[in-house]
Amino acid sequence: MLRYPDDGGPIVRCTPDGDTHTRLVCEECGFIHYTNPLIVVGAVCHWRDRVLLCRRAIEPQSGLWTIPAGYLELGESCAEGAVREAREEAHADIAIEALLAIYSIPRISQVQLIHRAVLRSPDIAAGEESQEVGLFVRDEIPWDELAFPSVCWALEHDRTIGQATNFAPFTNPDGERGDFTPNSGS
Repeated sequence: MLRYPDDGGPIVRCTPDGDTHTRLVCEECGFIHYTNPLIVVGAVCHWRDRVLLCRRAIEPQSGLWTIPAGYLELGESCAEGAVREAREEAHADIAIEALLAIYSIPRISQVQLIHRAVLRSPDIAAGEESQEVGLFVRDEIPWDELAFPSVCWALEHDRTIGQATNFAPFTNPDGERGDFTPNSGS
């Protein structure tokens, strides 16, 4: 039987009254521990006609390319999280322009909020989670080496809006759920 570290109450897996899902519930006080999707924040970052990409140094998909992105931290706004991720992964100083896309990846219980941003400077360097970073013109993007389907979607959605400043955020392409086979790049 599971126990909470603070109060020692026994935890059981059950469907609380009025709920439709099995949850972890304290038998003594009735506290329900909800396990909800994680929020990922990131940005397609531009320097003139180039886009910032980071080669992952961590799993999943180590060695493949991605946009700077990661889990939102407690107490951060979505934009603040995207700025922090760019700083951590590429030592990049960015300014958020707009929300580019909201992607739903149910297989791994993620909601991804991807922004469009500009680099304040082309000065970038690999952070601890990146093997290397680079600024790529569209023809140089290593499309066959992108880490996740949502990275490809974000780059394509970014291309679609071009120089537009007023657009609705994109969502998953029709029929796409973000499934991939580890280290396949698709």
